[in-house]
Amino acid sequence: MIHVRHTAVAAVPVEIAFSYIDDYRNVPTWMFGVSNFTPIGEFDQGLGATFDAAIQIGPTTLDTTLEVTEWERNRIITLSSLSGVSNSSTWEFSAVSETQTELTVDFAYKLAGGLAGKTLGLLVGPFVDTAVKNSEETLRRKLEEQFATNER
Repeated sequence: MIHVRHTAVAAVPVEIAFSYIDDYRNVPTWMFGVSNFTPIGEFDQGLGATFDAAIQIGPTTLDTTLEVTEWERNRIITLSSLSGVSNSSTWEFSAVSETQTELTVDFAYKLAGGLAGKTLGLLVGPFVDTAVKNSEETLRRKLEEQFATNER
C-alpha cells in the first residue's frame, strides 16, 4: 500500500474537530474530490457504519463503499474500503491545548496490477498528495470558522 500522511494544528477544541469530521454530512464540504458520501447501513457514525462514496479524480469518478473500522470518540476514525479502489483513511485527534487540536491523516491506497493499475496510478498518485493537503487545509479553515462563529 502507498501511504500519504499529513499533520496540522487547528485552533479548535478536540471535541469540535472530532464531531465535525464524524458527521458524514460534512464530508463533501471539506474532503477534496468527494461528491457523494451517503450512509447505507443501520448506522451513520461509529464502528461498523458504512457509506457509499463517489470521488472525482480528473475526468474519472471512482465509486467505493467504505466502513468505519476504528472509532474512538475524540481520538481516531478509520474508514476502510469494502469495494472499489482499495483504500483507507485514518484521522487521529490529539489535544494540544483546550483550544487547539493536532489533526493527523494517513491515507493509504493500493491499485490493481497490470496496465489499468499503472494508468490509474498516473492519475491517482499526484491526486492523493494534493487531495490530502487540500482536504486538511479546507477542513482546518471550516473548523476554525465554525468555532469562531459559535464563540460569538
